[in-house]
Amino acid sequence: MREADTAQCGLAQGATRHRPAPLKGIRVVDLSKILAGPYVTMSLADLGADVIKVEHPDGGDPTRHWGPPFNGPDATYYLATNRNKRSVTLDLKSPDGQEAVHRLIAGADVVVENFRPGSSLARVFDHEALSATYPKLVVLHVSAFGETGPLRAEPGYDMVAQAAAGLMSLTGEPGGPPVKAGYAMGDLSAALFGVIGVLSALVERARTGLGQCVTTSLYESQLALHINWATGYFATGETPSRLGSGHPSLVPYQAYPASDGYFVIAVGNDQLWQRLCEVIDRADLAADPRFTTNRDRVNHRKELNAELDATLSGDTVSNWCGALKSGGVPATSIRTLDEIYSCPQTEALGMVTTVDHPAVGPLDQVAFPVSYRGSRPEVRTAPPMLGQHNHEVLAQLGYEDEAIRRLTHSVTPEPREEEF
Repeated sequence: MREADTAQCGLAQGATRHRPAPLKGIRVVDLSKILAGPYVTMSLADLGADVIKVEHPDGGDPTRHWGPPFNGPDATYYLATNRNKRSVTLDLKSPDGQEAVHRLIAGADVVVENFRPGSSLARVFDHEALSATYPKLVVLHVSAFGETGPLRAEPGYDMVAQAAAGLMSLTGEPGGPPVKAGYAMGDLSAALFGVIGVLSALVERARTGLGQCVTTSLYESQLALHINWATGYFATGETPSRLGSGHPSLVPYQAYPASDGYFVIAVGNDQLWQRLCEVIDRADLAADPRFTTNRDRVNHRKELNAELDATLSGDTVSNWCGALKSGGVPATSIRTLDEIYSCPQTEALGMVTTVDHPAVGPLDQVAFPVSYRGSRPEVRTAPPMLGQHNHEVLAQLGYEDEAIRRLTHSVTPEPREEEF
């Protein structure tokens, strides 16, 4: 990594001590697959909940096979979102499997599922029926398009949500093709709103003694994240277009080309604009009435960016970032993952932790991004092997060895249904 980048990362110290987990004593039954649901349950597990992940005996969560890359028998996609859980294999379409799941639910505080609306499993484990049957239970149902409306039964994955809910229409270069976000924003935003829903329902239960039926969807969550784009559209009636790395309401606030790559400048007010002009030795831009205020700069975005491109392309990323930082202007290189995970700031925050995996040995994980009085929730166990905890969990429910063997290996001949 470049020295200037290393210096920019800083050395603020973040603690990696562990404390008693906030959700210790809460039990979660995870009936979900892929990303949104499993990210909810991993977050709850990181916070101390005992999460039991129920998987189909024939291969388990599909993301176990979403590779390469693989690390041991499982794809890294699966390993990213399933730590701190226990895995049990049950065929949810068999009566015996359904009975076992109900035994699990009877002793649980939370159930998370993302069965496709209208599917056989959505009917068997209907979230509203579960909530009515177990009054103290918090049930979270994550769907693609929500509980009502003409699209409620449509299948969907992250890509579908990004397209249908507008994110792809706002991502990419002006005049270019639509581009999906690099992260799974449809799934992950739904997961985060799902976590909020579960936690708030648990707080409500502590007050009332009653559980709650919580629902969210990839579609609704994307709409909730439109925020400034949507309010601008409501006010003007104008459909926004793609701006590349640009900001709809601030200029300059995007990536710019240097002589050896790209870097980002974030000018959030007129004072920072004046500082930027000083640092890059362009007093003429500061004096130009087209660029005096942010409103002026937004209205003359194309002209200003042409001037900045011409000036900034004359020096390196490292030199510009160093000079802008010294001048008090927010700027950074566009770091790659190898730079990020060797950055002193990442290390100081304790954002990478290692856990022992039974098949691959030491396994690095991105830590939970919230601390409590300087301490992060502990990564207690690695993502489980398929069915790793069959005997441990089912024996606690009163099943004998032969019944456990039969339950965890039986498979119905019906085709499996995905979560959406």
